[in-house]
Amino acid sequence: MSALAATQDVPGFGGEPVWIVIIKVVGVFAFLVVMTLFSIVFERKVVGRMQNRIGPNRTGPWGTLQSLADGVKLAFKEEIIPLLADKPVYFLAPVLSAVPAFLAFSVIPFGPQVSMFGHQTALQLTDLPVGVLVVFACSSLGVYGVVLSGWASGSTYPLLGGLRSAAQMISYEVAMGLSFVAVFLYAGTMSTSGIVDAQKDIWNFLPLCVSFAIYAVAVVGETNRAPFDLPEAESELVGGFHTEYSSFKFAMFFLAEYINMVTVSALATTLFLGGWRAPVPISLWHGANSGWWPLLWFVIKVVACIFVFVWLRGTLPRLRYDQFMALGWKTLIPLNLAWILAISAEHVLRDRGWPTWKALAIVAVPALLLILIVLTIAEGTNARRTAARAAADHADARQGPAFPTPPLDLTVPRTPKLVRAGAPAAILDQKGSDDG
Repeated sequence: MSALAATQDVPGFGGEPVWIVIIKVVGVFAFLVVMTLFSIVFERKVVGRMQNRIGPNRTGPWGTLQSLADGVKLAFKEEIIPLLADKPVYFLAPVLSAVPAFLAFSVIPFGPQVSMFGHQTALQLTDLPVGVLVVFACSSLGVYGVVLSGWASGSTYPLLGGLRSAAQMISYEVAMGLSFVAVFLYAGTMSTSGIVDAQKDIWNFLPLCVSFAIYAVAVVGETNRAPFDLPEAESELVGGFHTEYSSFKFAMFFLAEYINMVTVSALATTLFLGGWRAPVPISLWHGANSGWWPLLWFVIKVVACIFVFVWLRGTLPRLRYDQFMALGWKTLIPLNLAWILAISAEHVLRDRGWPTWKALAIVAVPALLLILIVLTIAEGTNARRTAARAAADHADARQGPAFPTPPLDLTVPRTPKLVRAGAPAAILDQKGSDDG
């Protein structure tokens, strides 16, 4: 696959004037900043709606400028640097979190070729034969900012958050990377624009539903979003890896988190949701996938993916650390490996001349049945373990506590001296009531 990708040519890039490239760079930067400001207000509004609240409604029309006001406030706040901080690494960590988040968007296609000031150019900054791996590499670099910020702060809680992030990087990036393999096999390329072109007839989330589901779970852990926000668990670690950061440096971490959320949503749109192509009812229109209209479909899909992130945050509680790691290593990775074998078999059958629907039916259906059987067995095993644990807890409760507890009926116990003296019960009862 790597040798094939190295020999592929990606047309439409490298021949534009420099000023068009500069316009694209500024456009991508502006898009990410605007989407970050939008995502913050959008999240607060949606979560407020889910919790029967109004949400921000003071700054700007309907509260739409609240995130901009928060960003300005963070930029001008006083900065506090811990005395025990490793200052070079302390200053470098926010940059390592924010810069790769911007770079990852350079290979995301916004639309087809359009006319820009009389020049034909693609709505994409650049593309490479291994464009998806560029996004994967940038997301890997972003985690180092989290790890180094926890280590350089000179405090216990940020260090624990950084260690959790390192474990999270190992487990969930493996699952996310394996979910790409089926897309590469199915599309025959690692180029982002090539993957979008391969979804002319059918979007990848239908034939590659398992890869799409695993990717959706893995990116939630990759972006430190609830219920996988263990590196910054407020209930345990105060604020996690960025506890000792303030002012503009904290704003950079805040910016990186939301840009990463936009990036993985755009990557999900590119790999599985048809990219900039219009959905089925709108695609019947002849001009739906030409001109500047595809940019609108792309943004709508990205916002829909961001809504799922917000929905998860407003719905699910945070997982325990052992549950978090078990999900990554014991569930996502084995399922991904089995699914890759099935897709590889289907790819071989297609190369031998089999129709696509027949190859999918022969390979994917038994693979899905096997996955369902394994999940059912695992669910039964977990149910038996839960029942055994509940029975053990009930047995322990019947034995009573091993430590002294106050009476539940608020009755004052009898005085030990009177009990030893053999006083009548009426006197003891009267003594107990007098003491009460």
